[in-house]
Amino acid sequence: MPRRLGDLEDAVMTRVWQWNRPVTVREVLEDLQQERTIAYTTVMTVMDNLYQKGWVRREAEGRAYRYEAVSTRAAYSAALMNEAWSTSDNPAAALVAFFGMMSAEQREALRDAMRVVQLDDPDGGPGDAER
Repeated sequence: MPRRLGDLEDAVMTRVWQWNRPVTVREVLEDLQQERTIAYTTVMTVMDNLYQKGWVRREAEGRAYRYEAVSTRAAYSAALMNEAWSTSDNPAAALVAFFGMMSAEQREALRDAMRVVQLDDPDGGPGDAER
């Protein structure tokens, strides 16, 4: 289970996920600098840390690296939700409370997701993704 990303790690990974291609430290730096003052070495360190933690893979290109996400933001979010749910002493109550916090749009997305899972197994059991 991945631990939650820190604020700067999340800002970097957001760009890597959104761009959905190998990126350089310089590209991420230039985009981050539109929002905040940040040094090249700081971004380089964060991206190296993300590599060491297994969030990104990298490939050498000259004297630099190109970084690419190992998984999707959706997979990261799902893992965080699963971790929070599985650590509850009352998972059913946690789900009820979670559903109560959802907006109408989120509840509709949940209904859509449940339909997809049910389509995976015509008998109504868990889909392939849950096995």
